[in-house]
Amino acid sequence: MRSLFYSFLILTVWAVALPANAAKPVFENSYMREYKADGSFEEVRDALKLAITGQGLVINNVSHIGNMLSRTGKDIGAKQEIYEHAEAMEFCSASISRTMMEANPRHIVFCPFIIAVYTLPGEPGKTYLAYRKPEITGSPESKKALQAVEKLVDNIVQDALGW
Repeated sequence: MRSLFYSFLILTVWAVALPANAAKPVFENSYMREYKADGSFEEVRDALKLAITGQGLVINNVSHIGNMLSRTGKDIGAKQEIYEHAEAMEFCSASISRTMMEANPRHIVFCPFIIAVYTLPGEPGKTYLAYRKPEITGSPESKKALQAVEKLVDNIVQDALGW
């Protein structure tokens, strides 16, 4: 009986330590990662806002990319609708950004961190979250700092997908 109890306890601790339903990217290459969520643009966008602020971070800016493309497309004669909705949220982490730039001041180009949220025409109920991956390069300190950036951003996306 005691053995069964300890086996159950070990399995429980092991299961809790695993990431809960970690989403897999639908697209990834050396410079970006993209996830697909079931839900409306508004639901996923709001979940992303909560995931960012839930980390104690402040959203510095929201770029209304879809609105801009729609508005300017008319002026240049564009016929194709690229997005139904598209926004990009910019934010930073004082501690991670500082560590990253102390490792190499040129890493300023990786700040702010940005996560895009968008929907595509003809894909109702599907919303995408995507971000640029920093190239993990340079000194050991640089690599460690850039890995921390990618981990933070991916954790935020995973949190948003879990709502």
